[in-house]
Amino acid sequence: MRLGLAQLNPTVGDLAGNRRKILDAYTALVAQGAELVVFPELAVCGYPPRDLLFKRRFVPDVAETLAQIAAATGAVPAIVGTVELNPTGRGRPFYNSAAFCYRGAVVAIGRKCLLPTYDVFDEDRYFEPATSPNVVDHAGIRIGLTICEDIWTHPMISTRRLYSGRMPIEQLADQKCDLMVNLSASPWHNAKDGVRQNLVVSKAARALGCAVAYINAIGGNDELIFDGRSHVVDAEGHVTAGLAAFAEELRVVEVSLSRTSVSSAASSPAASVSQRPNRNPQLAASFAPAELGDIYHALVLGLRDYAQKSGFKRALIALSGGIDSAIVAALAAEAFGPENVIGVSLPSAISSQHSRDDARILAENLGVRFETIAIADAVVAAETALGPLFAGRAPDVTEENIQARVRGVLMMALSNKFGSLLLTTGNKSEMAVGYCTLYGDMCGGLAVISDVFKTQIFALARWINSPAAPGAGREIIPLNTIEKPPSAELRPGQVDQDSLPPYDILDAILKGYVEEGLSRRDLIAQGFAESVVNDVVRKVDLNEYKRKQAAPGLKITPLAFGVGRRIPIVQKYVS
Repeated sequence: MRLGLAQLNPTVGDLAGNRRKILDAYTALVAQGAELVVFPELAVCGYPPRDLLFKRRFVPDVAETLAQIAAATGAVPAIVGTVELNPTGRGRPFYNSAAFCYRGAVVAIGRKCLLPTYDVFDEDRYFEPATSPNVVDHAGIRIGLTICEDIWTHPMISTRRLYSGRMPIEQLADQKCDLMVNLSASPWHNAKDGVRQNLVVSKAARALGCAVAYINAIGGNDELIFDGRSHVVDAEGHVTAGLAAFAEELRVVEVSLSRTSVSSAASSPAASVSQRPNRNPQLAASFAPAELGDIYHALVLGLRDYAQKSGFKRALIALSGGIDSAIVAALAAEAFGPENVIGVSLPSAISSQHSRDDARILAENLGVRFETIAIADAVVAAETALGPLFAGRAPDVTEENIQARVRGVLMMALSNKFGSLLLTTGNKSEMAVGYCTLYGDMCGGLAVISDVFKTQIFALARWINSPAAPGAGREIIPLNTIEKPPSAELRPGQVDQDSLPPYDILDAILKGYVEEGLSRRDLIAQGFAESVVNDVVRKVDLNEYKRKQAAPGLKITPLAFGVGRRIPIVQKYVS
């Protein structure tokens, strides 16, 4: 069979735009000789629609849009991800469905069986699960319809334990399918692709004894980034075709419909392990170039889509001369084009000359507009106004934060005046321990690197300057920015390590505590100093209130601060 894979970037709620995108792709793939065209999960409405589903007209409008798509199909069928009203009136109000559209109508429906309700997923809030996957007979071919989570059930994947009864793959194994298609909107995080391909798609093919076509969405929707990487595997689980990462692509591929004997992979017992990649607790200081390339391209895609889908054409960044703002500026220049990025230096009375120089050199290297606004007078004005109330009290972090908050006021004024998206520059390490200022450097519309650890930031800076990056080995991030000790420069001679442990140690503790759920005792048992662990954990817990007020961030790790992590602000648990 000549199978058309439509790896698309839908926009949540843009029903008319998504319809055009789907029909354009259908027309193009049919013209290339496709005999069946497959689209991602919820392609009609975009994923995840969340509480848009509860708007009175939303699901009927989706149904009308699907009918228009189906009406445009001819002798080549299309399988399209959509939302369907639950007609029974029992259970959840909707189904997450795959519509088999053929000769002007929806002739069959497949419904999602397994509804993820963990991390960033909350599908049980909206959808009723199907009891089994559907199999469609078309032109003598039996096509099994599954949707995303339905195939994430290999015994070696921890999410299997969330579901009971026979898994969809086990049910399909009895149906003798010639082809199984999986419509997916699988959010990306670092190192997920290997798990997805090897333990999910390939194992499913061997369990069913037939080819599997996995079609994934791409693009950014709020915090989530979808990487595409759709692929086809044969009945033995070998990849026969693979689509691009982090880019839309249409491709017609030849799929062999020959069957093999069914393996026991779908039902054999095995120890449950996590989907999350295991790392040495002492977080590696070096990262593979391919890993850094994925992080870079994911962040660019997430930033570009967040801006374009929100209507922003320009970006604004406060350039401190430090490595974090340099990385954000490099990402913004790639996402927006350098002509649409403004970098602003806001030196105070204690800002070093090398930081001012590094900010200017970075802007020149990137080709972005560069402006300087000195804040010393504004800081003095604020301190003078507060002087009578602060009389008799020694200066402390309060005065340091005035500098950050003056910068926040000025950057927000520029954002308002020029209609530019202000990007915050705090990384995951800083956000975790509260090394950031509310209403200061946390001001902005998107926290681009809030899920990137500081150790990854350093590695990413060197990668951006490497031949593998878009700059092709040209120095983008000034070497001095990479090599100098990190500093907030809010008091003379300040460096981050005055109040934080070295970042390789800090990040390893944070990865264990935040992402892996380890306790203080677990971390101390791994060899970290008790006093350091206690201090880091205390800072993480105390600063939950800051993170709740932060701009949304782009998710690149298995567990990011944001929608997938729901820790109470007011709580007294000590692990």
